[in-house]
Amino acid sequence: MPDIHALLSASSSKQWLHCTPSARLQEQFPNESSVYAAEGTFAHEVCEYKVKKYMKERVKRPQSEDYYTEEIDQITDVYAEFVIGVIEEMKRNGCEPLVMVEEKVDYSHIAPSGFGTADMLIIGRDENGKGILHIADFKTGQGVFVNADHNSQMMLYALGGLATYGYIYDIEIVRMSIIQPRLDNISTFECTRKELETWGESIRETAKLAYEGKGEQKPGDWCRFCRAKPVCKACKDEALSLCREEFLDLDDGALSDGAGTSSKVDMSEPVFKQPGLVPISELAPLLPTLNRISSWIESVFAFISSEAINHGVPIPGYKVVEGRSKRVFTDTKGVVDTAVANGYTDLYKKQLITLTEFEKMMGKKKFAELLGKYVTKPPGKLSLVPESDPREAVDFSNAPEQEFAAIPDEGE
Repeated sequence: MPDIHALLSASSSKQWLHCTPSARLQEQFPNESSVYAAEGTFAHEVCEYKVKKYMKERVKRPQSEDYYTEEIDQITDVYAEFVIGVIEEMKRNGCEPLVMVEEKVDYSHIAPSGFGTADMLIIGRDENGKGILHIADFKTGQGVFVNADHNSQMMLYALGGLATYGYIYDIEIVRMSIIQPRLDNISTFECTRKELETWGESIRETAKLAYEGKGEQKPGDWCRFCRAKPVCKACKDEALSLCREEFLDLDDGALSDGAGTSSKVDMSEPVFKQPGLVPISELAPLLPTLNRISSWIESVFAFISSEAINHGVPIPGYKVVEGRSKRVFTDTKGVVDTAVANGYTDLYKKQLITLTEFEKMMGKKKFAELLGKYVTKPPGKLSLVPESDPREAVDFSNAPEQEFAAIPDEGE
C-alpha cells in the first residue's frame, strides 16, 4: 500500500470539490494514522494477496498479530470473490481481461498533480461485447455507508485509468464498484466513457482553485475527515449559528456578539427555548443539524486532547492524567515454565475453531453439505440513517408492540 498522497487525492475529492481551500489548509496538519487506518491498510494487503494468489502470482501472505482476525479474513474474502467474479465473467464474454492490482493512476490532466492508487483496475468486454473499464475499491469502514453512484473518488480513478489505457483499448463503458462488507454494501455505478470525460472537464476549474488554495470555505458533511476541521472558522461559525437557530432564544440575545443588544439583557447565561414535549415531526428535521454540531464538537475535543497529550501543549483549566491500566505478563514463556515447574498445568483454555476455519478446512462445498444446516446469519444491529442510504428499510409491520409509545404529534 502506498503511503504517498497527492494534494488533490481522489479519496479526499469530496472535500476539495465542495470546499476548495480545504486541501491547502490541511497541509498544516500531519496526516496521523489511527488504529482504524492501520487495520484498513492491513486488510487491503490481504485483499491484494488473495487476488494475486488467484492470478497464480508468487506472493507472501501478510501477517499481523494486531489485525489478522476471522472478520478480516471474511471481509477480504467478500472483496476477492467479487473481483474474481468480474474477471471470470469477462472471460466468459470471450476475452482475456487486463487485470491490475493496486494500480497507480494519474489524473493530473484534470486535477493538478493528481494521482492515486486504485485497488483494482480491470479492462475487458461486457456481456454485449463492448470494451469496459471496471474499477473496484475496498472499504473496511462501518461508520459511513459509501455509495458508488457518481462517487468522485471512483470517477477520478477511472479518469486516470482512461488516461493511461484509453488509447490502447477500445473502452466504451466505465463501471465502478465499492465493496464495503461490514455494511453488506456492494454498490456499482456505470456510465459511458463520454459521460465520465464530460464530468472530468466540469471539475477542471474547481480542481485548479483547490490546488491554488483559493475559493470560499464551505462547511458540510464532507468536513467529516478534514484535518483542519477542529480549527476551521467556517465550521465553528456554522456550528454556533446552528445552535443559535435551533436551540436558543435569539430575541433575548443569547450567544450574541453584543452588537445591537439591550443593556437590560443578561449575556452571562444562554437563554434556552422552552420546548415542552417536542413531537417527533419537529425533532426529525433537527437530525442533520445535530450530526453536524456533534461532529464539530468531537473534532475539537479530539484536536485539543491530542495537542495536550501528544505535544505537551498546556490547556487552561485542564490537565493530562493517567488512566487505569490492566496488569500484563512481561514474559509468557517464563510464566508457563514457572507455573508448570510448580505443579500448575491447567494453563490453557480450549474452544471450538471458528466458522471460517471450518470452511477452509473442509472446503466450501463440503462445509455446506455437512454443516450448512447449523449455520445462520442473525440480523445486524438496527440503526437510523438518512433516506438517501441505499440499504433496504426494515419492515416493522409485523414487529411486536413497542414497550414505549412515541410522543404524539400535537393535535393527535
